[in-house]
Amino acid sequence: MHSRRKFFSHMGTVAGTLATLPFFQSDSGKALLEALARQPDATDEEFWRLIQQAYTVSPTILNLNNGGVSPSPKVVQEAVERYNRLSNEAPSYYMWRILDKGREPLRAQLAGLLGSSPEEVAINRNASEALETVIFGLQLKAGDEVVLSKYDYPNMMNAWKQRAHRDGVVLKWVDLDLPMEEESAIAERYISQFTDKTRVVHLTHMINWNGQVLPVRAIAEQARARGIDVMVDAAHSFVHLDFKVEELQCDYLGTSLHKWLCAPFGSGLLYVRQPKIEAIYPLFAAPEPDSSDIRKFEHLGTRSFAIEQAIGQAVQFHKLIGSARKEARLKYLRTYWVDQVRDLPGFRSYTPDNPDLAGAIANVGFGDRDAGKLYDHLFKKYKIHTVPIKWEGINGVRITPNVYTLAEDLDRLVLAIKDYVRSN
Repeated sequence: MHSRRKFFSHMGTVAGTLATLPFFQSDSGKALLEALARQPDATDEEFWRLIQQAYTVSPTILNLNNGGVSPSPKVVQEAVERYNRLSNEAPSYYMWRILDKGREPLRAQLAGLLGSSPEEVAINRNASEALETVIFGLQLKAGDEVVLSKYDYPNMMNAWKQRAHRDGVVLKWVDLDLPMEEESAIAERYISQFTDKTRVVHLTHMINWNGQVLPVRAIAEQARARGIDVMVDAAHSFVHLDFKVEELQCDYLGTSLHKWLCAPFGSGLLYVRQPKIEAIYPLFAAPEPDSSDIRKFEHLGTRSFAIEQAIGQAVQFHKLIGSARKEARLKYLRTYWVDQVRDLPGFRSYTPDNPDLAGAIANVGFGDRDAGKLYDHLFKKYKIHTVPIKWEGINGVRITPNVYTLAEDLDRLVLAIKDYVRSN
């Protein structure tokens, strides 16, 4: 009882809020709250097993493609269902007059995670929508240069290509030799492309193909000193890595919340540094497109208020685990399994070993074997769901665990990979 009282005193309103939800009234939920009192670390499998019980993931299919979309914990699923039922009682009343009032408190919660002012955060549906708002809203002209990489997310590259096609913007592609282990070498690849015509540099904080982390701040400082805007795709880094937006020194940031925050599917946010808001045209028409109000980027028409408002439960669940503890666990999981297969014949890692330049995502291949064959082997024989990546010199399988993944799950992965190497 003493540890329970000490825990609730330490966690304050976070634990107090979650404790009233159905899952935390169950034996598993109560045990999870109790376990947090002992300050578990990244290797405490008993604690992380309780985290797994907070999800409804398949006991047979091992999901190691959390880099695509992560499942939501039970408290988030329950919230979506609760808000959806309420909305359906009288949609225009409950959606617009009741649930819509929760957007400002939610904006403040997300700003707290990001380390920004609420007046710099817009709530939308995914990282693509957030970043395309900026890409298509920037007032660029023919001849203006944008620095980016072919390892950026395809939606973003296509958006920039469309601006080049429509407006004559010049795209300057950075060549990366992934994986790269030195921050200075990565930064120099971008900085060397800057000219007096460069207006924007597009940076993928954590590259989706292989988990490479870019030294955003080092690049951003040089860019801003030259008057170049800095845009960050944080789809894989937000609440995966423990950082605040001011540390990145960027002007714009977009992320999906249905990845590492484990929020409902189809939720995201856009950050725009306050002085930059006025000059960005909204992607969807707003009454005052030249306004300096971040809310001009939220004129989406009818959207799911159940999905939007349930983001709040995802924020609370994330805070229950803690950002630093979560990052430590995710990095531990990657090294746990990679270290057990790196001595196999033909092993090749497309992900950095430098702990400052990687998180949970790892991409591995074996010799010149096609990545699709390893992917097929993992799923057909062991029911392990991953994704094969063949992109710009990468030919491997991307493995992406999450907080509900246990070490014993990754033992199954190691066994499957060893079996593949022996039999192929």
